Amino acid sequence: MADKSLVIVESPTKARTITKFLGKDFNILASNGHIRDLPNSAAEIPTKFKKEAWARLGVNVEEDFEALYVVPSSKKQHVKTLKDALKDASIVYLATDEDREGESISWHLVETLKPKVPVKRLVFHEITKEAIEQALSSPRSIDENLVRAQETRRIVDRLYGYEVSPLLWKKMTSGLSAGRVQSVAIRLLVERERERIAFHKAVYWGLKGLFESKDAKKAGTIESLLTHVDGKRVAIGKDFDASNGKLAKDADVVLLNEKTASELRENVLANEPKVKSVEEKPYTTKPSAPFVTSTLQQEANRKLGFSAKRTMTVAQQLYENGFITYMRTDSTTLSTQALSAARSLVKDTYGESYLPKEPRIYKTKVKNAQEAHEAIRPAGESFKTFGDVKKALGQDAVKLYELIWKRTVASQMADAKGTYITLNVESGRATFRASGKTIEFPGFLRAYVEGSDDPDAELADQERSLPKVVEGEVLDAKSIEATEHTTQPPARYTEGSMIKELERRGIGRPSTWATVVETVLSRDYAFKRGSALIPTFTAMAVVNLLEDHFSHLLDYEFTARLEDDLDAISRGEAESLEYLKTFYFGGNGAGLKPLVTKGEESIDPREVCGVPVGESDEHGKVEVRIGRYGPFLTNGENRAALPDGVAPDEMNLDKADELLTAAAKGPESLGKHPETGQPIYLKTGRYGPYVQLGDQEEGGDKPKMASLLKGTSPGDVDLAHAVKLLSLPRTIGNFPDNGEPIVAANGRYGPYIKCGSETRSLPEEMTPIDVSLEQATELLRQPKKGRRRAQAKVLKELGKHPSSDATIVIKSGQYGPYVTDGEINASIPKNDDPQEVTLEQAINLIEARLA
Repeated sequence: MADKSLVIVESPTKARTITKFLGKDFNILASNGHIRDLPNSAAEIPTKFKKEAWARLGVNVEEDFEALYVVPSSKKQHVKTLKDALKDASIVYLATDEDREGESISWHLVETLKPKVPVKRLVFHEITKEAIEQALSSPRSIDENLVRAQETRRIVDRLYGYEVSPLLWKKMTSGLSAGRVQSVAIRLLVERERERIAFHKAVYWGLKGLFESKDAKKAGTIESLLTHVDGKRVAIGKDFDASNGKLAKDADVVLLNEKTASELRENVLANEPKVKSVEEKPYTTKPSAPFVTSTLQQEANRKLGFSAKRTMTVAQQLYENGFITYMRTDSTTLSTQALSAARSLVKDTYGESYLPKEPRIYKTKVKNAQEAHEAIRPAGESFKTFGDVKKALGQDAVKLYELIWKRTVASQMADAKGTYITLNVESGRATFRASGKTIEFPGFLRAYVEGSDDPDAELADQERSLPKVVEGEVLDAKSIEATEHTTQPPARYTEGSMIKELERRGIGRPSTWATVVETVLSRDYAFKRGSALIPTFTAMAVVNLLEDHFSHLLDYEFTARLEDDLDAISRGEAESLEYLKTFYFGGNGAGLKPLVTKGEESIDPREVCGVPVGESDEHGKVEVRIGRYGPFLTNGENRAALPDGVAPDEMNLDKADELLTAAAKGPESLGKHPETGQPIYLKTGRYGPYVQLGDQEEGGDKPKMASLLKGTSPGDVDLAHAVKLLSLPRTIGNFPDNGEPIVAANGRYGPYIKCGSETRSLPEEMTPIDVSLEQATELLRQPKKGRRRAQAKVLKELGKHPSSDATIVIKSGQYGPYVTDGEINASIPKNDDPQEVTLEQAINLIEARLA
């Protein structure tokens, strides 16, 4: 008899959390994300559609853009499980997330499972008992407008990627990809790099003065900087034109060089410094709004060093375990419940004086924000403690939760108040300025300072006290220093600043930003140096092509308008079909399809695959070209490999000349191999120096190559050493214990020996070219310190998994401790003590790894 209520959510963790709040009459299962989607490969396309011209797109562009949805093979068994559960259900509740993606997942569940019982949609922004009960008391139907908006976005992204990417493969090189938001994000990085390439530095000088009051009672020094000479402002960085390094035409300033700065210093020392003016101004600073997705990603990047992906992964765990509200939001709204909880915490933790008379209400500044959503905050009517979070989810989670907790509480605290102090000191021809700051009432700064890990320490840093001097008072000049300054090129984007810029321009939505950043990095359109995102030469060439041939698709405003259009569709104010027709077929040749067709005919690979470097006296026109095996430098006659990790703004003509000159000389021959008679060359490639045996013949096999051993410089390599390197892998002899041969080699992770299935890394004092049979035998007889599962030591047994009944244990692995149920391994965060990991935390780690 069907008497169960079936509740379907996205993830096993969310299902397990909801189970705590619902009784035995409810069966809670997870869909594990989308159960169907557009086909991702030709193998997923049903046989009856394979011959259709539109099949590779998965969208029938000739028949009202009808989407071809398929259940991938990996999901078929799970769909059967959900259908079996329907047999015992009297009603189905779809409790997927409250955004467009969640609405789409619910719609696909109904379309695939085809339930014959009533279907209701549950919507909540936090996983608490109160929120679940409220959702059950007021269910709704699936919002078809939200579904259409999500489907439109999915189709637009599919058409963009599947039409433009193949064009990049044909005209440039395989493996490239284009995307509606991805390509615009790459353009941001490329434009910033172009600014850096065009940048010309400027040098200017100034003075730094250190003064003291003659009155011993007025303790303290006055650190100041030169601002004016003879009443005229001194040039600073903003006064220079970055394109030529010269003063801007409208800059009415004094430019000091080393000589004039030194002369001015002597003038200052020869005169008596006096306080020209003292200005005091009160200030009031208001707290920042509670977190939305973008600000959480930016702040976690600044304070915790988390990537956008890492932030969202941890936030997802916090949400699904009931610790925070939904983490994909652009609304700064706080519910009445949240306001009450935060204000109670302020009063209890910091005192009545830190609590404003009325709750603070924040107006969302982001265009098209979904005001029905809430900001990211601790869940429930009373916020969980840091200890609760750490016990359940570990160190990463508690760090992020603490950030969210403090930001939420601080948003409901009183303003910080204090005084700004400005001193102007005059001596001879020069005027110096010093700034100070006092904090009379810290207000919200007691709980949270943006960009700071320690509010108390930050409060101390923010206060800059100055001696209580008065106008006209004569001072002592303790030191006057001439200082040199150089203008700096525009800073590259970090993950946080790029997300901030995408948000500012209205490009993408909270659910997409982390994925966009991850895609840009994983597709080798950018790499990281520290926290900076550096575009590759491939990115430079791709953006050049897209700007020339798909300019409006790469336009920032066009991309942002799509979000407006999707929001209009989600509100029922616009038609999906009309938008898709305009986007794909367009008018006046501006649609995606005619642009791709025109590009097929007009794009010349010889032109689009080059990124100009400049024209040198020695080598003529030099460019970086995008080749089959990656970028390389050429002047049309000679070519040179690019060093790995070189930034486009670092590839100037001097560097290019150096590389091309070395390449023109040809590889250095160390001599001939004593056995084959072939020449042995010492070369430098993309991944560093190596030796090569023989020449590459057209149509012939690739010559044998061997990288230099770690710690070996090219200058240390002679013919004898090169011969030994090329002998690798070499057989040392037979292992006495089993008679099998022992082979020594230099591998991806360093030098090692191998005998049958047994391997051992070589210690630093041994190399694969000189390790002896005796040494190898001794190493093989020692217990392996590797990562084989059989070798992993069990540190602790935690108990049974509630669903699978599998025993969960903590083990030590090559890359640190991990939890496992025998099938799924999940690393324990590096800051967590393995001995303190609980069964609940281990289950969450395993399920996050599974997802």
